[in-house]
Amino acid sequence: MVRPYLPLKALRAFEASARHLSFTRAAAELCVTQAAVSHQVKLLESQLRVVLFTRLPRGLMLTHEGEMLLPVMKDSFDQITHALDRLGESNYREVLNVGAVGTFAVGWLLPRLADFQERYPFIDLRLSTHNNRTDMAAEGLDFAIRFGTGAWHGIAAQPLLPASLSVMCTPEIATRLKAPGDVVGETWLRSYRVDEWPQWLLAAGLSSSVSVPRSIVFDSSIAMMEAAQQGAGIALAPPSMFSRQLESGALVQPFSASVSLGGYWLTHLQSRVETYAMTCFREWLSIATSA
Repeated sequence: MVRPYLPLKALRAFEASARHLSFTRAAAELCVTQAAVSHQVKLLESQLRVVLFTRLPRGLMLTHEGEMLLPVMKDSFDQITHALDRLGESNYREVLNVGAVGTFAVGWLLPRLADFQERYPFIDLRLSTHNNRTDMAAEGLDFAIRFGTGAWHGIAAQPLLPASLSVMCTPEIATRLKAPGDVVGETWLRSYRVDEWPQWLLAAGLSSSVSVPRSIVFDSSIAMMEAAQQGAGIALAPPSMFSRQLESGALVQPFSASVSLGGYWLTHLQSRVETYAMTCFREWLSIATSA
C-alpha cells in the first residue's frame, strides 16, 4: 500500500498544541518559535480543509474535528516514542498490569507465559487473579480477562475463547452416572450463578425444575475443581480450561452435553489509551487463542 504524503511536522505541531491548548507552550516543547507552530497548524488545516482550533484571546479550543484527530495523533506519537526508546536502550522495560479470572489464568494463560516472555522480553507482566469481579480503574489494570457475554458498561471487550460448561468429576463418581438424570443423586459443586445447572439439565434433555440436590457454592472455579478432584461432588466447568486434569485421568467428562453461557473476553476501560505493551499483549492473545 502506498501511503499518502504525511505532513509530520504539521501533525507534530498540532498534537503538541492540542495537548497544551497553546501555541506558545507547544513551541517551547518543540524548541521552535510560536509563529512556526502556528504556521504549521495553518498548513495542516489548509491541507485537510477543516478548522482544528478555535483561536481564543487566551489560548485555544479544539473544534469537533480537532477532538477527533487528537487521540489518534497522541497514540501514534506515543508508539513511535516507545519504539525509539526500545531501539536506543537495551534495558528498556514497560510494565503491563493484567487481571485474569482464575480459571483462565491457570488453565490457559500460565502454560503459555513462557512464549509471551520470549517474544516480548521488554514487557514486565504483572498478573493478578480475580473471581470475575474487578474494578480496573481502582486496581490500576491495563487489561482484565473476564468470563461473560462481553456486555460491560464503559468497557471495550474483545472475544478470546468460548467456554461451554460440561459435567466433570472423578472416575469413581463417574461409575455411578449411567445417564444424565443420575446427576440429581450427587452433590453439585457450583458457582454463584444459579442458572448454570438448570441450563445444563435442559441441554441434556432433562427438566430444569428438578429439586436441587446437596450443593456447595464456590467463588472460584479453581477451588471448585480442586474439590471435584478430591471427590466432593460433580462440577460444571469448561473442559478446555482443565485439559491437563482430563488428560491425566484425575477428572473425567461423563456426558457430552454442554451449555454455553458466555466466554472469555479481553477487556479494558474505553477511556484507556492503549500503550505499546497493551498492543503487544492483545495481538499475542488474539493469535494464540485462534491457533
